Amino acid sequence: MVIYGVALLAGCMMAGLVIGDMLGEILNIDSNLGGVGIAMLLLIFITGVLKERGKMADSTSSGINFWNAMYIPIVVAMAASQNVAAAFSGGMVALVAGVLAVVLGLALVPILTGKRPETALDDAADDGYTPTKTSVTTGAAVLDRSRHATPATNTTPTHRQ
Repeated sequence: MVIYGVALLAGCMMAGLVIGDMLGEILNIDSNLGGVGIAMLLLIFITGVLKERGKMADSTSSGINFWNAMYIPIVVAMAASQNVAAAFSGGMVALVAGVLAVVLGLALVPILTGKRPETALDDAADDGYTPTKTSVTTGAAVLDRSRHATPATNTTPTHRQ
């Protein structure tokens, strides 16, 4: 299996970590200062330059996009696990604040995306079927599929006046 874009991604990551460590030492902080962010900015800049010059194949670009998509959930999961550990040691207020933030964030998703919840009837309307009656036992809509039948099997009478 050929993996495209990994060398570019790894090079940017290594350069970003080195620069972040140097910034931490310059500012007398015993930590990496923004190395991952610097790496991502380097990757964006270098891929943009390579695309402008026509030196980046589409397969390489899609490979980099794949690894970027894999990277984000991993970092979020790592940060979340650290935040949960800190919240447990911080007490009940931190836990309540965390739960409240998650609930509010989930509640805002439909508002920010501008979508409303879809129902089974919406799906049926998208398929071209129309509900005609409701099932007595389940309460689910029964769909009229007779208009999509072939003329040989369609036994619906037609009345002309």
